[in-house]
Amino acid sequence: MTSPILAMRAAVQGLLTSDATLLSLLGGPNVYDETPAGVTPPYVTFGEAKADDWSAGYDHGHQHSFSLNVWSRQGGDSEALGIAHWCAGLLDGARPVLDGHRLIALRVTSQEVGRPTKDGLRRASVMLEAFSEPLI
Repeated sequence: MTSPILAMRAAVQGLLTSDATLLSLLGGPNVYDETPAGVTPPYVTFGEAKADDWSAGYDHGHQHSFSLNVWSRQGGDSEALGIAHWCAGLLDGARPVLDGHRLIALRVTSQEVGRPTKDGLRRASVMLEAFSEPLI
């Protein structure tokens, strides 16, 4: 069976990279598990993730908490926040198909913006929560 975290990441990445507007905002399918060397902003990376067991009796499942980080080099926070807001709109209430799991619910819990990094990158984050159960 596929890891619930990997299944969720693959489904979210597929949903994001299939949206024409987001592809235009990012300049391509720039949604990564980890930032590849040489990539230029803007782009999206997966942040922290966990899948807590919420099984009860014979019912099994996971409560997911994870984040997406939008990285930008544009002055100010408007580009990063705009892309993060677009991602949030795509994902809140979405029902992407997970490999080996059934998605019960997916929702955005918050959005935030961070201070610029030492090399001038801006970061805006989208925090999400989801519930899934394994396909048996």
